[in-house]
Amino acid sequence: MSLRHAVLGLLAESPASGYDLMKLFNVSLASVWPATQSQVYGELTKLTTAGLVEVAAHGPRGRKEYAITEDGLAELRHWLTDVEPSGPQRHDGLLRVFFLGIVTPLEAQTYLLHQAERAARARAKLEHLEETAEWDEEMISVYGRIALEYGLRISTMQEEWARWAAEEVTSAKARKASELARGQHKGQDEGPHTEDGAGEGE
Repeated sequence: MSLRHAVLGLLAESPASGYDLMKLFNVSLASVWPATQSQVYGELTKLTTAGLVEVAAHGPRGRKEYAITEDGLAELRHWLTDVEPSGPQRHDGLLRVFFLGIVTPLEAQTYLLHQAERAARARAKLEHLEETAEWDEEMISVYGRIALEYGLRISTMQEEWARWAAEEVTSAKARKASELARGQHKGQDEGPHTEDGAGEGE
């Protein structure tokens, strides 16, 4: 339901057309809640039917400008204050860490260093946004800057953790656990993953 509330939130600041909303999504919300054009336009139709937004003006070439209604504003306030955020409950990348003992320590380290590089690239994009965005005193800018800081801090932490974890998977304890796990399948064809070239077994 968060796309619905994202649209309501943007319209709470000022009326906008579907095209305007997509531009706002791309410069403000895309990093936390991306949406396609068809999703945004589809949500506008649903919100209009539900009476949470209304067509406030018509323009050339069938352009419609939408505004939030009192019911829509009440729904947005209810979501902000009474509905507990769900938060990320699934993390494909972190799930894999539990099973990295199945591959060699070198492969596990390579995977984790790749995650560190991804986090660094994500932070670089956010830093570029921070430097180039036209921050003003309107709601989306002020609170968007606060949300951006979360992304900067999280990506920094993710890179630091991944680099730390890349060292941990080469420790004696991690190597022993990996050897035990892979030893369960010694008779199976492991192809080029048998040796890690890092002195395993010493």
